[in-house]
Amino acid sequence: MSCQKEIATAIALQQADYVLALKGNQGSLFEDVQWLFNQAQSVEFAGITHDFIQTVDKGHGRIEIRQCWTLSDLTYLTQKPLWTGLQSVAMVHSERRLGGRVSTQTRYFISSRPGNASEIAQAVRDHWKIENSLHWGGVSAREASPAEPPLLDVSFREDNCRIRSGYAAQNMALLRHIALNLLGQDKSTGRGIAAKRKRAGWDQAYLVKILTQ
Repeated sequence: MSCQKEIATAIALQQADYVLALKGNQGSLFEDVQWLFNQAQSVEFAGITHDFIQTVDKGHGRIEIRQCWTLSDLTYLTQKPLWTGLQSVAMVHSERRLGGRVSTQTRYFISSRPGNASEIAQAVRDHWKIENSLHWGGVSAREASPAEPPLLDVSFREDNCRIRSGYAAQNMALLRHIALNLLGQDKSTGRGIAAKRKRAGWDQAYLVKILTQ
């Protein structure tokens, strides 16, 4: 959580904007934002300044419904002064219907942008696409099999990583993505990423080729 505050400040100092996800293990800010939306929902947002957007995507027997609500009146959010540039909070509810099965998810976000639901919903969706593409090595979740493990986990054992100190986890994730992209660009062999990575560790000439291609 402290790291996120520093990130928010660094982004604001660069005159840019942020949309940061909140998680249940982050303590009171998550609970406070959740409470704000629970109160608003209990009165169906009557008399509460807010913005809302809903999108529906259909294809291949799948229906995805996404709803985004934003609140800009953060008077009752006691932690607001701790977050540089914080202007709005958002709740994103997604529902996925496929083959008679329905799955739902509700997520909460804070943003330095005004409470424009369309804008924040798009930012959330774009971030998910980028994160998903990196984690799957360029293969989208829709293209990959649900039972197929992500490339970064298979080739780099990312999910087993226990690095937690400072920015080390973010730095290592960036290095893995760079390595994955470099290995993926090598078309001289039909071998998989894990095999290419092992060869690069054994064969210095191949390693130099990967790094300088």
